[in-house]
Amino acid sequence: MASAAEQLASNLNFSTFAKAEDLKKRLWFTLGALLVYRLGTYIPLPGLNPEAFAQAFQGQSGGILGLFNMFSGGAVERMAIFALGIMPYISASIIVQLMTSVVPALEQLKKEGEQGRKIINQYTRYGTVLLGAMQAYGIAVGLESGSGLVNDPGWFFRISTVISLLGGTMFLMWLGEQITSRGIGNGISLIIFAGIVAALPSALAGTLELGRTGALSTPLILAIIVMVVAVIALIVFVERAQRRLLIQYPKRQVGNRMFQGDTSHLPLKLNTSGVIPAIFASSLLLLPATLAGFANTATMPGWATAIVGALAHGQPLYMVLYGAMIAFFAFFYTAIVFNPKDTADNLKKHGGFIPGIRPGERTAEYIDYVLTRITVIGAIYLIFVCILPEILISQTGVPFYLGGTSLLIVVSVTLDTVAQIQGHLIAQQYEGLIKKSKLRGGKRGR
Repeated sequence: MASAAEQLASNLNFSTFAKAEDLKKRLWFTLGALLVYRLGTYIPLPGLNPEAFAQAFQGQSGGILGLFNMFSGGAVERMAIFALGIMPYISASIIVQLMTSVVPALEQLKKEGEQGRKIINQYTRYGTVLLGAMQAYGIAVGLESGSGLVNDPGWFFRISTVISLLGGTMFLMWLGEQITSRGIGNGISLIIFAGIVAALPSALAGTLELGRTGALSTPLILAIIVMVVAVIALIVFVERAQRRLLIQYPKRQVGNRMFQGDTSHLPLKLNTSGVIPAIFASSLLLLPATLAGFANTATMPGWATAIVGALAHGQPLYMVLYGAMIAFFAFFYTAIVFNPKDTADNLKKHGGFIPGIRPGERTAEYIDYVLTRITVIGAIYLIFVCILPEILISQTGVPFYLGGTSLLIVVSVTLDTVAQIQGHLIAQQYEGLIKKSKLRGGKRGR
């Protein structure tokens, strides 16, 4: 039996969207903010030689710089003021989440509700400034070490680079928060989403160009398209999959009236960790190749050259380590973001219990048992989605943007944004029904 919300969602149409004025304002604000972000990816750093840097970047595009370039929408390739992107903020957020699990004071702040969340967000911003400043200074020194990349090396260039890159990151952080509060969807995720989507047309054009020149056969291109569609369908299915634990609430008496016990569900996502394991694993594995690209290969010892070669795209060692790291971070990050003991305590506090399971410690153990089992399935799904495109990239030379990590981000953000748009439309329909039926609480027309 479909719920009232599901029945309303099935009846959504264009006329409902046309009447949702607040939703249209939010969509226009979101599009305007993303347009500002895209314009910023084309503003170069002061004192940089763009032509010389573009040539130097081509030799490093297969390493970690290529991954960051994908997340920044091409800003790294152009070394724009948004070259750091939003990654320092994401790194700071993950570090703060880790600390809330091991530092009692932060863990207490997390339990204090809205006020504690504001303080933790402030610590995250401080961490973003620190990480962003360190990364920006490292980029400035690295640019100065390249021949002909900087017009006038020195402390003035370093300071201006740190201010420009750090200012760009802080502006993106502020822009993401504005999108979240005044627009549609999660602002930080949408900024990364916009950067990846902006590069997809050129990636598709590059694939078709490989087919035109004969580097890729027509059947192989068709197979790539079919594989991408199949992977997207798999991502949509798994990202929406849940394991629902039945929660029952006992009968309660209010005054002289006895209320029947309610039932609810505790939804556990099949992939609780999201796309974080793929990003972390990619970053760590691409780091040796990036360092080797900056180093002089002629002076590198033989063992270092062998390791770099074994960690190249498509190599067996790379695939094994990539899958192992994804599995590790899937369990690790799930343990950070979801605490079965806190969930069990909240259920016990509100009188809820899982049928057949004793409230308290036994409930926490049961939730942890179920969560571990579904995380195994989620980790296998992440490994499959990420490694299959990697094999394709290494064997055929398909552009880096068609990898599993980018597809995961694009599909996940799209699902989240569409769900929020649908929520606004359902709220609009509810408001319309209240007006028509003249129920108490409906807004009266002036």
